[in-house]
Amino acid sequence: MLQLPATLPRFVDGRTRRSARRPGRSRRTADPSRPGRATGPGCGAAPARLLVAGAALALASVAVRRSVHRVVVSGTSMAPALQPGDRLVVVSVPWVRQPWPRPGDVVAVRDPRQASRLLVKRVASVRPDAGTLEVAGDAREHSTDSRAFGPVPRGSIVGRAVYRYAPAGRSGRGPWPEEYHRA
Repeated sequence: MLQLPATLPRFVDGRTRRSARRPGRSRRTADPSRPGRATGPGCGAAPARLLVAGAALALASVAVRRSVHRVVVSGTSMAPALQPGDRLVVVSVPWVRQPWPRPGDVVAVRDPRQASRLLVKRVASVRPDAGTLEVAGDAREHSTDSRAFGPVPRGSIVGRAVYRYAPAGRSGRGPWPEEYHRA
């Protein structure tokens, strides 16, 4: 008797064993209105996964854009720790209640006199009971800060400065001590 090698498919009712339908499983049928497309269970799973992945990617992109800001320091109010031209990464997570910043943290806040303008200042004091904080520049004689415009509401905080990415010789993680200076 001739024996077939195990690698060749064996025929069952005119079909190969691999394609033979198992009991209880539905068979995909062709949709006459859409040539070349099959319908039934399992059809369309790949496009659905792609749609979900695309939506997740879009959501992540929006979340990152809302929580990471780039700020360029202009002026000498934060010298010597931050110099004009320093570029900072400011991080906030607007959909999560953030803990109060601690005195000494460097934050970006909206200017109470001109909301479109951002100020980079160091937190001088925090008043959780009043919902405010006081901010000050390191170079007090060159800084417009809470001494001029009063306490800043917590809602004015854009985020914490966590990293200086430029210039190259001054890049690094924050917070930066007041006396920090490296040319």
